[in-house]
Amino acid sequence: MTGDRNEPVTNLLSAMHAGDPQAAERLFPIVYAQLRQLAQRQLANEFGQVTLAPTDLVHEAYLKLYGGDAPQALDRRHFFAVAARAMRQVLVDRARRRDAQKRDGGERITLTADLAADARSPLDLLALDQALTRLAEVDARKARAIELRVFAGIDFEQIADTLGVSRATLARDYRGAQAWLYRALNAGEPAA
Repeated sequence: MTGDRNEPVTNLLSAMHAGDPQAAERLFPIVYAQLRQLAQRQLANEFGQVTLAPTDLVHEAYLKLYGGDAPQALDRRHFFAVAARAMRQVLVDRARRRDAQKRDGGERITLTADLAADARSPLDLLALDQALTRLAEVDARKARAIELRVFAGIDFEQIADTLGVSRATLARDYRGAQAWLYRALNAGEPAA
C-alpha cells in the first residue's frame, strides 16, 4: 500500500476523532470499494450457505462500526482490521439467528483453502467463532491473524504489518493457528 492511499483514510479517522461530523460521510466512499471486495471474497467461500450479499455485509459491518461513536481505528490498516472483526460479528450474529430459528446446529459455511484441507466440506461458522474465541484466550495474535485472513481476506504482508510482526513470525503463527483450529474443530470427529 502506498502512503497516498493510506493518508486520506488516516486523516479522516483523525478528523472523526476530533469531532468532524462530515468526516464519516467522506470516509465511506473511500473505503467502500475495498470493504465490498473483502466481503465478496469472504462470501464467495460460503457456497450459497448464507443468503447475504456483499453489499449487505459491508453495510451491516459499517453500521456496526458506527453504532453511535466513531471506531477507534488509528489508521487505514487498523480501520480494516476493525472492519474485519465487524464482518465476523455480522456473519456470526446471522448464523446464531438462523440456528435459533432452525435448531439444526447452525449455519454451515466453507472457509478458504487456508483453513480447510478440503474446500468442499463446509465448516460451522458458530463452531469456528467459538474455536477462535478459545484460541484468542491461548494466543490472541494467532486468533487475530486467522480473523484478518479469513474474515477480511487481507494478504499476509498487510497482516504482518497490522500485527507488528515479521512475515516469518506470521507464517509460524498462522501454521500453528491452523493446526490448533483443525484440532479444535475436529475434536469430536473420528480420524479418517
